[in-house]
Amino acid sequence: DFGEDTFRTLAAADNAVMLIDAGKGLEPQTKKLFEVCRMRKLPVFTFINKMDRPALESLELLDQIEQEFGLATCPVSWPIGSGDRFMGLYHISSKNVHLFQRDSKHGSKAVSIKIVPLSDSSLKSVVPSDLYKQLMEEIELIEGLFPPLHVTNIHSGDLSPVYFGSAMNNFGVELFLDSFLKYAMQPGAHESNVGQILPDYPYFSGFVFKLQANMDPKHRDKVAFVRVCSGQFSKGMKVQLARTGRTVTLTRPQKLFAQSRETVDVGYAGDVIGLNNPDTFCIGDTVYTGPRLSFPGIPSFSPELFCYIRNTNPSKYKQFQKGLKELLGEGAVQVLYPVDSGKTDPILAAIGKLQFEVLEYRMIHEYGVEIRLEPLGFSVARWVTGGWPALEKVGKLYNCVTVKDMWNRPVLLFRNEWNVTQLM
Repeated sequence: DFGEDTFRTLAAADNAVMLIDAGKGLEPQTKKLFEVCRMRKLPVFTFINKMDRPALESLELLDQIEQEFGLATCPVSWPIGSGDRFMGLYHISSKNVHLFQRDSKHGSKAVSIKIVPLSDSSLKSVVPSDLYKQLMEEIELIEGLFPPLHVTNIHSGDLSPVYFGSAMNNFGVELFLDSFLKYAMQPGAHESNVGQILPDYPYFSGFVFKLQANMDPKHRDKVAFVRVCSGQFSKGMKVQLARTGRTVTLTRPQKLFAQSRETVDVGYAGDVIGLNNPDTFCIGDTVYTGPRLSFPGIPSFSPELFCYIRNTNPSKYKQFQKGLKELLGEGAVQVLYPVDSGKTDPILAAIGKLQFEVLEYRMIHEYGVEIRLEPLGFSVARWVTGGWPALEKVGKLYNCVTVKDMWNRPVLLFRNEWNVTQLM
């Protein structure tokens, strides 16, 4: 799924897993997310999923990655057939075949997998002759076609290990996880205003990369997700909030995974901790002990979709305003305003349609307010270097509309890139 929240989460990651549907290949949102990984120089591990359904040719899928991203690939496992004829995976380094069987529990439990050495003659009685012949030919091709799996090339972002499988059937996942633990990059240094902060820096430091309200509908809580960068986190510790200079006590720390929560007593570099957030934190905040420092803020991305938001039930004005304020505060979408309307007629801006769908769903289910979104015919936003004085100096502009962001900075909205080029 694709939205600005996904981009922000990548700011806290040390590695990324690129999940590809074997039947569809690369999709537009995959390309956008990969560019962010490349910008942050994250190692990318590729898992090609749904091999038990009709799939593109495996070599074609790898060629798509190399052609589209300029990223070398190296298969760690290799599929034997696909769809109804998916027989299993060949694990290249161990020279073993993992035989596939469909899982009626949809991956909710681990399944026992039969493993047969490639050299075992019994394999020919299990795998159809045409698929066995194809496998042997492809093994020979793989050995001559792909580069060796060097960890330095993975960590530099120049090489992506590739895995195949069927997550719904819990097949190929363990092979992937074992290999991921072996090759993934460990937590590294983070740039700050006082230089690089290494994981073994003696003082605690971290940054807020995500806010989420109403994760527990019964308590209407707000959670700030903090990536630990250095030192040791401990429950109840007092830290400095760089943005305000205030001392904050970090109470009720939690580890969150899907719907489950566990109290956290300690944490170290690389850990993500959920903190109770009664309007204390903002996205990009730095928390620390010891000498003053701050990490760069979380980058925002130029939106491509725009719409007005309307409250369809005037009697729920307060709920509408509360929901909109809280969701905008956690960065669910960006907000812009017409120049002459104060802040009474907001324009919502997003980089993916999913953001609008999530906002609409949450307004209904968390605040009890039905809204109507009215799309606007713009697809490009550009912030004005030099602010309002520069805009006034230029004079009247054509084929664009001027709006302002929440910090009162001028923003130009265009219908397409061609209009931007005309203005330049």
